[in-house]
Amino acid sequence: MVKYFTLLEESYEKKGYNITLGIFIGLIAGVIVGIIMPEWANTALSVVASIYMSALKMMIFPLVFTSLVMGIIGIGDIAKTGKVGLHALLWYTGTTALASGLGLVLPRMLHLGKNAHIVATKTQVEAVTFNGLLDTLQNIIPSNPVEAFATGNMLQVLAFAVIIGLACLAIQEKADPFINLCDSIYQISIFIISKIMYVTPFGVFACIATVMYSNGVDTMLQLGQVLLALYITFYLYAFIIYGGMVKFFGKYNPIQFFKDIAPAGLNAFGTCSSSATIPISLRCATEKIGIPEEITSLTLPLGATINMDAVSILMSFMITFFATALGIDLSIGTMVTVLACNVLLSIGTPGVPGGAIAAFAALCPIAGIPTNQILGVYISVNTLCDMGATCVNVIGDLACSTVLKQTLHFDKKK
Repeated sequence: MVKYFTLLEESYEKKGYNITLGIFIGLIAGVIVGIIMPEWANTALSVVASIYMSALKMMIFPLVFTSLVMGIIGIGDIAKTGKVGLHALLWYTGTTALASGLGLVLPRMLHLGKNAHIVATKTQVEAVTFNGLLDTLQNIIPSNPVEAFATGNMLQVLAFAVIIGLACLAIQEKADPFINLCDSIYQISIFIISKIMYVTPFGVFACIATVMYSNGVDTMLQLGQVLLALYITFYLYAFIIYGGMVKFFGKYNPIQFFKDIAPAGLNAFGTCSSSATIPISLRCATEKIGIPEEITSLTLPLGATINMDAVSILMSFMITFFATALGIDLSIGTMVTVLACNVLLSIGTPGVPGGAIAAFAALCPIAGIPTNQILGVYISVNTLCDMGATCVNVIGDLACSTVLKQTLHFDKKK
């Protein structure tokens, strides 16, 4: 699977198509055009934006369901190989939960989104309503899984995926045909999303132009404040949490650690792909930090799949911002539910550019936020967010590997 993503990124480069640059151009052009364009242009671009967002949302449920099922199956196999897989899973899950909680609390403390006004699009999406945590837990198991998919109840789809994944582990080889089917659907979903990524610069242009036309400069300035606060949170999290992990648990100089992993971090920032950065991460870990391959061969590919701390911060941050901007009150019960689902969705997020878009779109109705009302705004700034998030995720993968080298008493083979 990792090899697939790496080859995907290489194919983009061989064809001379820099997606990140294209998205930036689309973003800048969309801002300029959105300020000056007439109403008829807004109508035309709204159609383009709607088609683009529908294409992305088309693959949300197949991607989320199959990625979670395959992730559970993969984790089960890894855990059986020994303490490395189990300890890595505990580290990744724990830090992701911490990151998600931070992303929910900090924007509320800073009152981000208080003065922003998000204008609804013509397409309406029914949001999932939560009356309380107990009601949510009571209804988490779908009595009709097909209905859960049809009605867009992401919480029940997630629960169903967990149940199916655990059942596949229990019956082992008898589940192989279904596992192969899930893997095929997952690969098909990724393939379709990769093709959609080719037109993403045009989709971003249409989205940001219509957003600027409808919402004006004031709201975009509010988003600029969110991005600044988000990046500060990203890198404070990396230096404090990951640096602290490396120093106190990994017994490694954190300053030297950040110097050693700089090539991997910079590559992740530029490509927005933790999966494509794995070869560089392996080189930094084994040659510079001295982590044995018994650890890196397991923790780094696993981390590219399930260690999405910064994506978790990003999604929680944006959920809180949009909820505040739309006047939606996030109760304690809803926040706990969002945190739990955010951890699952972050784990299932593919390590490729734009992978967080589908996860964020799935999280919105869980928080009671109408997806179509805010998804265009989120997509418009996703690349700017994704660059920093991917960099921090890769740092987290390497920090975990450094910690496990010390705590599991592994020494690099001579």
